[in-house]
Amino acid sequence: MKKVSVIVPTYKVEKYIAAAVQSVLEQTYQNFEVLIIDDESPDRSVEICQQLTDSRIRIIRQKNRGLAGARNTGIRHAQGEYLAFLDGDDVWLPEMLEKNVAHLDNSQDVGVSFNRSAFMDEAGNDLGTYTMPQLTDINVPCLLRGSPIGNGSAAVIRRDVFEAIRFEDNLYGTVEDFYFDDRFRQSEDIECWLRIAIQTSWKIEGIPDVMTLYRVNSGGLSANFVKQFESWEKVFEKTRSYAPELVAKWENMARAYQLRYLARSAVRMQAGEASVQLINRALSTYWRILLEEPKRTIFTWVSAYLLWLLPQSVYSQIDTFASKMRGSTQKRQILQEQSGQSV
Repeated sequence: MKKVSVIVPTYKVEKYIAAAVQSVLEQTYQNFEVLIIDDESPDRSVEICQQLTDSRIRIIRQKNRGLAGARNTGIRHAQGEYLAFLDGDDVWLPEMLEKNVAHLDNSQDVGVSFNRSAFMDEAGNDLGTYTMPQLTDINVPCLLRGSPIGNGSAAVIRRDVFEAIRFEDNLYGTVEDFYFDDRFRQSEDIECWLRIAIQTSWKIEGIPDVMTLYRVNSGGLSANFVKQFESWEKVFEKTRSYAPELVAKWENMARAYQLRYLARSAVRMQAGEASVQLINRALSTYWRILLEEPKRTIFTWVSAYLLWLLPQSVYSQIDTFASKMRGSTQKRQILQEQSGQSV
């Protein structure tokens, strides 16, 4: 039974961290260690973690380096053959590790196993909708259309994968090993997944199960759409430095899909004007997105304009109804895939 190192970056999550760590302790797969990385959090997050007495928990403190830096510190200290990351405001369902570990154990060419996520609000209430990513045959264009992994709390990864993309740098006064790129305070996930896809032969593959509860947090990094897009552009610049032909081939497509993703995020966070600007920019950047994914693109466009134009009370009623319908359809698809039926 392989050991899993669960790395929990901790910064300003005092309202959520206890539930996050408890969801690890309640896993059906019990051969793990929990590395809580205190990224110089100014609140009571670490104090709350210190009250947990499980011997498998280790608290590691560092000067603030951001999410990528906290993950890298965790990887350097990890003892497991498999590594998993749980953001301090997310939660795992009990079989998350068991099912992803089994997937890796049974698929020796898969380096990154991920699961679907369910969305919840800041209070932890189920929003009734799910990530519905492509699960197999994941290549560079697929990643550029929108990372199927969805969020940093949804994957279990072989340590060998990180060793394959490891690089050395001197960012803090001494040479260290890096896996995620500390220079990115946003978009660090997609930058890492792209390097795995381009620079290694490891497969990225998902399982149909919903095993992560992802918190839609209006105060989180993902709420700042302009900075998020600027960070994504910097990822593209880095990728161009070692894979210029791929970037040249997919650049406009990738930029449009990222803008549409941000438009969808803006709709979820009730930012009407921003969502309209983002979806219109996506369409002007690469209009073929309408042909490649018409349903999702049109739905995002309609949602953005309804949010922008309608009174909040009217939009909320429409959105509630649409979310219930979408969630029901997604749930049926998930159940069919879990049972091995065709959709």
